[in-house]
Amino acid sequence: MINTRRLSELFKFLSEIDSESGNEKNICLEIKKIMESIGCETIIDDAGKKAGSNVGNLIAKFKGNKSKEPIMLNAHMDTVKPGKGVKAILKDGVFTSDGTTVLGADDKSAIAILIEALKVIVENRLDCGPIEFVFTICEEIGLLGVKHLNYDLISAKYGYCLDTKDIYTLVVKAPGSNFLQFKIYGKDAHAGIEPEKGINAVLIASKAIAKLKLGRIDEKTTCNIGLIKGGKASNIVPAYVVVTGEARSHSEAKLQKITDNIIDIFKNTVSLFKKNSADKLPYLEIVCERDFASVNCDTSSKTVTLAERAAKNLGKKIKLIATGGGADSNIFFKKGIKTGVLGTGMKDVHTLRESISVEDMKKTTELMLEILKIS
Repeated sequence: MINTRRLSELFKFLSEIDSESGNEKNICLEIKKIMESIGCETIIDDAGKKAGSNVGNLIAKFKGNKSKEPIMLNAHMDTVKPGKGVKAILKDGVFTSDGTTVLGADDKSAIAILIEALKVIVENRLDCGPIEFVFTICEEIGLLGVKHLNYDLISAKYGYCLDTKDIYTLVVKAPGSNFLQFKIYGKDAHAGIEPEKGINAVLIASKAIAKLKLGRIDEKTTCNIGLIKGGKASNIVPAYVVVTGEARSHSEAKLQKITDNIIDIFKNTVSLFKKNSADKLPYLEIVCERDFASVNCDTSSKTVTLAERAAKNLGKKIKLIATGGGADSNIFFKKGIKTGVLGTGMKDVHTLRESISVEDMKKTTELMLEILKIS
């Protein structure tokens, strides 16, 4: 029933629409037209203004022909950079870009899969309950679209996010994450003539970072410093630096502990450089915010058992996994929508080597179709 050629052509069409985070309008409008042509009611919410995009999230509702609990299906419309001028090349059944951009299989393979599954249902008049499709913006820059989604438009209490690599896997555990930013204010001075009069903010930051344990802390916890910005010139003692990082853990207690430890190290390091109580320099400003909550989907939940039944009907087995990454599912889960993450077969995402096979997209479409048929 699945039209592999149509699925392949749709993916190519979508992948070649520019949609870097914040610039999703064109692809959103194309998906909107497609979903309406299949029989969905659509609405674009106002999340774009809050997330910094030129369009909002797209919600498409399919009524179905059976009175069942609605299911939510999610994919994000944005890509990472470089994502302008993508040329999707199909060779030996595998899509790649031309090597100058990402391909956008993350997450346009998911969009193509969801659309093809719905087309098969409509064309073959298959029994199906209500479906709420949520196509989000700005996922790649902090899950901003789903954070600002108008949840009054969503009634489903369970569903699936298609946004990981391996097919026949279901992510049921994902970490919570804290965003951390440290702004250190020192004092400028001529680095060659009178460096003694300066307070080097970059040096202070370096001392603090050197005391941190970064990378994998344990099997549940990671920590990273990802950005350092500061200074004006090599001959000026830098008076300001900003350090940005994160901490993640599947354990709330461990996340709190590692976060507190990082903050304490920065506070203590800055205090060691206090020179002049009159100007209170160096000075530290701290931003600590919850980026997203953890996911822990019970194995007895409908989200898990439905995917397992669907795979079994196809002669396959779903592998339940934990991940260290975040996805829209983290926010849905916090909002009371029990959401697991399914894989589409995408490989080497966020790189110029990104690829996906048509066969993997077809297999994921078969799984999605079976889930919808028995949900």
